[in-house]
Amino acid sequence: IYYYFGGKERLYAAVLERLYGAMRDAEAALDLDALPPAEALRRLVEVTFDHHVAHPEFVRLVSVENIHGARTVAASPVIRARNAAIIETLAALIARGERAGAFRPGLDALRLHMLISSFCFYRVANRHTLRAIFGRDADAPGAAVEERRMIGEAVLRYVAPP
Repeated sequence: IYYYFGGKERLYAAVLERLYGAMRDAEAALDLDALPPAEALRRLVEVTFDHHVAHPEFVRLVSVENIHGARTVAASPVIRARNAAIIETLAALIARGERAGAFRPGLDALRLHMLISSFCFYRVANRHTLRAIFGRDADAPGAAVEERRMIGEAVLRYVAPP
C-alpha cells in the first residue's frame, strides 16, 4: 500500500476517484446530443439508476465519505474535476431542452443532478432498512424496473413546461 499509494488515505482516495470516475464514464459514454432533450434526460436518469444498482459499493463509500465530512473528496482535484462534467452536461441539456420548448425555463443543473441522484442513491443506501421496516425488497423481481421507470417519469415531469 505504501509503495503504490503512499498510505491508506491515498489508497482510499484512489478508490473514491475510480468509483466516481466510473459513474462519470458511464454518463460520458451516452451520445445525449443525438437524442431529443426529453429522451436524452430519461436516458441519463436510467444510466444513473442502473449504475447505482450495479455498484452498491459506490453508494456505501460515498455514504462513509459523507460521514467523514467529505475530507477525501474535498482534497481530490480529480474527483472535483470529473464531477464538474455532469453539471456541464446537464446545463447543456437544459439549455437545449429550453430552446426546444421541452423543458421549463430556469432549471438549475446542480439541483437537477441532485434530484436524479437522490432516488437512485437512496434506494440502494436504504434497501436493508426499507426491507426491515416496510417489507419491501428492492431486489425483488420487477422492483428495479418499476422504480427505474418511476424516477424517469418524475424527473421528466419536473422539467416539463407548465
